[in-house]
Amino acid sequence: MASSDSEMDLIFPDNKRHRNRLVPIGAFLTAGVLTAGLISFKRGNSQLGQQLMRARVLVQGGTVALMVGSAYYYGDNFKRAG
Repeated sequence: MASSDSEMDLIFPDNKRHRNRLVPIGAFLTAGVLTAGLISFKRGNSQLGQQLMRARVLVQGGTVALMVGSAYYYGDNFKRAG
């Protein structure tokens, strides 16, 4: 694992890598809502399944917005600092 970390440092220097801690939480929420929706469809509760699929779209959209916002924010900060 140490060699892959050094490879990542060569490709992406540490000062250019930033992580928004909310993005993985959003990804897990998306996966959880998707799983619950698929289970409800399998059990025959299509109305609940549809509601969960709509909720998944909202959660997934929020996660994408966090990713884009983080990229814009950190990219803008590096342009000012550099």
